[in-house]
Amino acid sequence: CDVEGLCHLYRTNLYRNIRFIDAPANNIKCLLPCTALSVIKIIEHCPNCYDYSRPVGTQLSGKVVTVINRSEIVGRPLAAMLANDGADVYSVDINSIYMFRQGKLFKCDDETPESCVRKSSIIVTGVPTKAYRLPTEWIKPDSTVVNVASFKNVDEESLLKIPGVVYVPMVGKVTVAMLERNLVRLYENFHRKTDEQKERELEEKKAKQGRMLHWYTAIAVTALLGIQLLRRK
Repeated sequence: CDVEGLCHLYRTNLYRNIRFIDAPANNIKCLLPCTALSVIKIIEHCPNCYDYSRPVGTQLSGKVVTVINRSEIVGRPLAAMLANDGADVYSVDINSIYMFRQGKLFKCDDETPESCVRKSSIIVTGVPTKAYRLPTEWIKPDSTVVNVASFKNVDEESLLKIPGVVYVPMVGKVTVAMLERNLVRLYENFHRKTDEQKERELEEKKAKQGRMLHWYTAIAVTALLGIQLLRRK
């Protein structure tokens, strides 16, 4: 599987909210897409977003999130990950709006980008064009805004005038860290030998050496007996 976490296995598990690849043992975690995961990690460290007193899968319960982008690399997996953590997520694209909720997808014909943003306490922008600007008058106080695009999708000066807003203008360095995290996880999942595996291999090696010793001993004894018989003749 790939280090980006975008192969068929990991993508399928993500959209089904399956977090391990070795059920029912649940020792080997799935990989997650790097950029989407970087946004999750940033939101986890922003105030008033994740509630760690709740069980895993419900720590964003009661939160409404808008993700403006539905690409297969960033927007769609990010919306699924946030919904898997309990949020109601509006996924806004150029010509449609969907809601991700508890592993299900609903089309929202009666919603607009403005109505979605006005309901949301977390907004993620990922529009890959210089011309796009998210109207800051849509954003309510105490919101968290994360810009994923290489262009700034919001006017920073006017945004920071809104009381209590937390703004993260870029995610690139965290994305690189998540790529390295996935690389380490791949090694741990599929290449690093555990103590039990090392012990088992050592036992198998000793057993093989013991069998070879028995064979050599049998051959040597047989040869000596043959020589003695020849001498008697």
